[in-house]
Amino acid sequence: MANNGFQVHVPVSVIILTKNEEQDLPMCLAALSWTDDVHLLDSGSEDKTIEIAESYGLKISYNPFESFGKQRNYALDNIEVKHDWILFLDADEVCTPEFINAVKNEVTDSPEDVASKYCCWKMMLEDTWLKRCDSFPKWQFRLLRKGRANFTDFGHGQKEGEVQGKIEYLKEPYLHYSFSKGWTQWIARHNKYSSDEARDRLNKKPPFKNIFSSNTSVRNPALKSWVSGMPGWPLMRFVYSYILKFGFLEGAPGFIICANMAYYEFLIQIKIRELKKGKG
Repeated sequence: MANNGFQVHVPVSVIILTKNEEQDLPMCLAALSWTDDVHLLDSGSEDKTIEIAESYGLKISYNPFESFGKQRNYALDNIEVKHDWILFLDADEVCTPEFINAVKNEVTDSPEDVASKYCCWKMMLEDTWLKRCDSFPKWQFRLLRKGRANFTDFGHGQKEGEVQGKIEYLKEPYLHYSFSKGWTQWIARHNKYSSDEARDRLNKKPPFKNIFSSNTSVRNPALKSWVSGMPGWPLMRFVYSYILKFGFLEGAPGFIICANMAYYEFLIQIKIRELKKGKG
């Protein structure tokens, strides 16, 4: 990137999805001096997001947002990246020096039959790492070779689609500041997300046997879909994270996120109920 004065040393292109990210984008970009190829795919920002991106010398593209999977696939199909490896980030995610070194080692040493990597994050709230409450590690499909993999939607997010080769795990996490814009924004966003989750958990329900898969990308969507039908699941979600996973050791931030995630599961459950009645 321009204006950073640092030597580029990791052959990875970075693509960031944005819409109205003037608050978080500078923090994300400040941690990207290790790459010389950063792209921003915007979906209609009305704040200073584009101005900030231009000041860093980013390559900027635009595409209307439909879903995370479709947006990332649009980037793969339409953005001309410099390097063979591509890392997808959101504006509220920050690369640590340890994560950068791990990425460098992985893209340098991975054999050709490895097409992509699952990455994981440290969920941060009020400078507290919610390791227990967020069930670390949660694997995200984010680092891939150009032309060897794509995405598919599930719920409000995405997972790997077609992959030509092996998927491995990059165990060093980056930082995720999902609550940086405050709880009003988080609750509004997750109200929308819960509608997407309800539709997919109902209409794309994986086979029950997938719950026993060793692949978390196969197991987790199945687990989410099947537990959504359990009476009292939102309360059980709170008890599991806050008590059984020792989330109470993470103080007030731990209680806040566990309570809100239980509420999120409650929204998904009642929206599934509406869909079954034909009202969704």
